[in-house]
Amino acid sequence: MNKNYRALELDKILDLVAGETTCDDAAEAVRSIEPVKTASEARMLLEETDAAFVLMAKFGGPSFRDLKNVSNPLRRAQAGGSLGMRELLDVAGTLRSIRSLQSWHDKSAGMKTALSDRFDLLTPNKYLEEKIFTSIVSEEEMADAASPALASIRRKIRGASARARDQLDKLVRSPAHQKHLQESIITQRGGRYVVPVKAEFRGEVPGLVHDTSSSGATVFIEPMSVVEANNEIRVLQSEELEEINRILRELSAEAGEFADGIIHSYKCAVELNVIFAKAQTGYRMKAMTPKVREDGVTELHAARHPLIHKDKVVPTDISLGRSFDTLIITGPNTGGKTVALKTVGLLSLMAMCGLMIPAGDGSEVSVFGHILADIGDEQSIEQSLSTFSAHMTNIIGILKAADEKSLVLLDELGAGTDPVEGAALAEAIIEELRGKGAKLACTTHYAELKAYALQTPGVENGSCEFDVESLRPTYRLLIGVPGKSNAFAISKRLGLEDRIVDRAGELVSRESSEFEKVIGRLEEDRRKLQDELELAKKAASRARDSIREAEAKQFEAGVQAKRELEQARKEAADIVARTRRQADALLNELDEARRQKNKALSAEQKARLRSGMRDMESSADPVHRRESGDYTLPRDLMPGDNVLIFDLDKKATVLEAPRDGQVLVQAGIIKTRVELSNLRLLDEKQKEKPRGRSVTKNVSAPQASTSLDLRGMSSDEALMEVDSFLDRVSRMSLAQVTIIHGKGTGVLRAAVQKHLRRCPQVKSFRLGAFGEGENGVTIVELK
Repeated sequence: MNKNYRALELDKILDLVAGETTCDDAAEAVRSIEPVKTASEARMLLEETDAAFVLMAKFGGPSFRDLKNVSNPLRRAQAGGSLGMRELLDVAGTLRSIRSLQSWHDKSAGMKTALSDRFDLLTPNKYLEEKIFTSIVSEEEMADAASPALASIRRKIRGASARARDQLDKLVRSPAHQKHLQESIITQRGGRYVVPVKAEFRGEVPGLVHDTSSSGATVFIEPMSVVEANNEIRVLQSEELEEINRILRELSAEAGEFADGIIHSYKCAVELNVIFAKAQTGYRMKAMTPKVREDGVTELHAARHPLIHKDKVVPTDISLGRSFDTLIITGPNTGGKTVALKTVGLLSLMAMCGLMIPAGDGSEVSVFGHILADIGDEQSIEQSLSTFSAHMTNIIGILKAADEKSLVLLDELGAGTDPVEGAALAEAIIEELRGKGAKLACTTHYAELKAYALQTPGVENGSCEFDVESLRPTYRLLIGVPGKSNAFAISKRLGLEDRIVDRAGELVSRESSEFEKVIGRLEEDRRKLQDELELAKKAASRARDSIREAEAKQFEAGVQAKRELEQARKEAADIVARTRRQADALLNELDEARRQKNKALSAEQKARLRSGMRDMESSADPVHRRESGDYTLPRDLMPGDNVLIFDLDKKATVLEAPRDGQVLVQAGIIKTRVELSNLRLLDEKQKEKPRGRSVTKNVSAPQASTSLDLRGMSSDEALMEVDSFLDRVSRMSLAQVTIIHGKGTGVLRAAVQKHLRRCPQVKSFRLGAFGEGENGVTIVELK
C-alpha cells in the first residue's frame, strides 16, 4: 500500500472492513482496495454502499455463509476430472449461498437500487445444488439415494453381513465351542468377520487365521461357514466403491457443464460481500454518505476519527479549500492537531474507496489525484537520518509529486532544527506548495507561521482548544483562530513560582507579548460568540422539532379524518341500500292490498305495515344512541332546571315536574317528553361547550418482532433465517429474543444452538423455562 495511505492509517480501516466479510476472497479484495481518482467513480461506489446500507436497515443483511472459491475444482471438472465429495459439497454450498442471496433480494423486488444489476447477474442452480446435497451426506459418506444401483448394493451388503453374523452368533453361543473362544464376541479383521479363539484351540475351530493378538494368546479365525458370506461382502464392497466413483464422475461432469456460470456468480457474490461489508462498517461507525466534489473543497461537520473509541473521540468541524486553500493548525502538544490532520486525509481516502464517513449531515469531501502526508517521526539509525532529515526527505518527495489536484498534510512542519531557520523553511515550503495549486493543511508551533496566516490571503489559522483551568485539551478544532501559547499559564497552574514566570514574561519580546495578548482577546470573544451560537442553535432545533411534530399531528389528523369520512360514506351507502330494499318490500305489500279492490286491509296487515315502517325508520337513522349507564339524579327535577338529553347529547330545559317516569322538556324550539333515566342534571355554573365530531388519532408504531418461528423448516433454511433475524434485531437494540424450533427429534434445536455459538451478536442462550415453551424454544440474550 502507498506509504502516504499507510501514514493516514487507511490499512487499519480496510482491516476493519475485511473483518465484516464472510469469505477469504472478499477479505482479500477489501484489503487490496485502492482509492479511485475521479469523482464519478467515488459517487458510484458510495451509491452502492448507501444502497446496501438502506437495504440492510429495511430487510437485515443477506447471508454469505458457505460461500467458497470453487473455481479450481470447477475448472478441473470442466476439463473432465472427477471431484471428491468435499469439493462437490463446497460447490453445492456456494450454489446455496448464491440462491439465498437471490431470494433475499427478491424480498425487496419493489425497490430499484444501485445494486439491482449486480443481483440480477447471480444465476442460482437449484437443480445441481439439490442433486449434490441429495447424493452426498458428508465428505466421507455417499447417500443411498444417490442412485438405485448404490441402494441395491448396500441392501445386499447388509443382507450378507446379517447372514455372516447369524452364522457366527450360532458358533459363539454353541456349548461345544464356548471353551475354545477367548471371548464370546464377533469382530472384524481386514474387513472380514472373525471370532477370537484361544491359541491352544486353534485346530478345534476350522477356518482361516487372519490375525494374532500381541501376546500370542489369541488368534482371530474366520470360520469356514462364513467364508462365502465374507467373500460376497468384499465383492459387493468393490461394486459399491465403483458405483460411488461413477456417481462422483457424473456429478463432476454436471458441475463442469455449469462451471462458467457458477464462477461468474461467485465473483458477483464476492463483490456484493465487499459492498455489504462496507455498509456494515458504516453502520458500526454511525457513518453517513458525504457529498463528493472535485474542486478540492472539504467541509466536515462533527467529523470523528474512526479509529478512536466512540466514548473518547471528540467530533470536530474542519473546512479547507472554500475560502482558503491552506490551513495552519497550532496548539499545545497532545491537543489533537495531528488527529485533526489525519481525520481530513483519512475521511477523504475512505470516501474515495466507497466507504461512508463518520461525520455529520451536510459533510462534503473532494476526490484528489494525490493525498500526500508527512506524519510521524521516521528517524532511522540505519539510514543515518535524524528526525529533521527524515521529515525533510519526505517533504522533498511531496514537493516533486504535488500538483493542483493534490491534498498535502504536513505534521510539525519545520520542526527538529533551529526555530528561526525552521520557521523560514516552513514558510518557503508552504509558498511552494501553494504555487503548485495544492490544498494544504499543516501543524506547527511557530509564531511566525501564525503571523504569516494572518497576513496572507488564502491562508487561514486554526487551533486546538485548550482549557487552562483543567490543564486539559478539548480536542476541538477552531478555524480562524491562531493557537495561543499557554506555557506561562500552565506553568503557574503546575506550581512554578510567580517571580520566575514574571521574569520569563519580561524576557519575551514586546512584539511577541502584544501578539499573544491579541490572540487572548480574540479567544475570549470567540468563546462568548460560541456560547451565543450554541444557544441559538438549540432554540432553532427546538423550534424545528415543534414544527415537525405539529405537521406530523396535522397530517395524521387529516389521514384519520379522510378515513372516517370514507367509512361514513360506506355506511351511508349501506343505509340507503337497506332502506331502499325495505321501502320496495312495503310498496309491494301496498300494491297487493290495492289489487284486493273490495277488501279492506285486515288488522294484521295494518300492523305489519306499521311495524315495517318503524323498522325502516329505525334502520335509516344513522344516529347511535348512547347507553344511559348507571346514573342517579342528585335531586328531583323542577321546572327551569337545565338538563342534558344523554342519548342525543342535547341540552334542554325542564318545563314540568316528572310524571309517570317521563319529563316534558324543551330543546331549542322543540317540546318533547323524555324518559327520566335519559336526563342528566347540569350544574347551573357549567357552560355548555360546543360538541362536535371528535377525531381520535390512533397511530400504531410498528412493533419489533422478538420471536422467530422455524418450525417446518430444514436446518439449512432455518440457519439462513436465524442469520437474517439476528442481524435485524441487533439493529433494534433488543436485549432478548426467542427462537421457536419445536421439540420433535431435537435435530433442528441442535443445529440452531450449534450455530448460535458462532454468531457474533449472541451473548448467551438457553432453553425455555416453564411457561416460555420449555424445550421447544431457545431464549437468546443479545450483546
